Amino acid sequence: MDYQNRAGSKFGGGGVASQSATNADRRERLRKLALETIDLDKDPYFFKNHVGSFECRLCLTVHQNDGSYLAHTQGRKHQTNLARRAAKDAQLGRRNQTEEGYTGANSVPIKRNVVKIGRPGYKITKTRDPVTRHQGLLFQLQYPEITPGVIPRVRFMSAYEQKIEDPPDKAYQYLLIAAEPYETCAFKLQAREVDRREDRYWTWFDGDSKEFWVQITFKTEREERYSGVPGLGGSGARR
Repeated sequence: MDYQNRAGSKFGGGGVASQSATNADRRERLRKLALETIDLDKDPYFFKNHVGSFECRLCLTVHQNDGSYLAHTQGRKHQTNLARRAAKDAQLGRRNQTEEGYTGANSVPIKRNVVKIGRPGYKITKTRDPVTRHQGLLFQLQYPEITPGVIPRVRFMSAYEQKIEDPPDKAYQYLLIAAEPYETCAFKLQAREVDRREDRYWTWFDGDSKEFWVQITFKTEREERYSGVPGLGGSGARR
């Protein structure tokens, strides 16, 4: 702390510190102390947003620099919220944060911030079984820059789950395919029941060509109508 060049003091002597100077020195000391004891890379509540500011996910506060965030972590508000979170986790019987690779006081995996690089190229082919007349679709997606070790994931979403089209149309459903670092692709399909048998519905990822294949087959109207009736909704049904 600089004790020279203050108003009312002699050259080379120490003057009375103002309130602002005292606060600035206290914040700097807290920052240096926190840097010695806290690793921000392992802090589950530390988040750097798109404008360069720092956020505390626990207290929902925004800070202009890491020193401000570190000073916040030593403050009463952050410490109180940590105690409340720990008490709540203990009450709910949450598992230890070291189990199953979870991080954070609440044993919930923190969402990673992945920079998206765009949508993959894709090709859609209509299919029909020449014997059973089952209709289907074959999806081919190219992921040349896919993250090593990542395999694309697939899920079906109803019209009421999505937030893009309003009001939702129950006559359609959506097929979602996700693979980092690409954006998630959503294909709008008819709200028909999908045959989940191995020869009707399958996925395959070619690690050499970086292509992902998805084959879906829709049930016939008769199979959808009698799917819950034993012996009437089987695979041998023909139209």
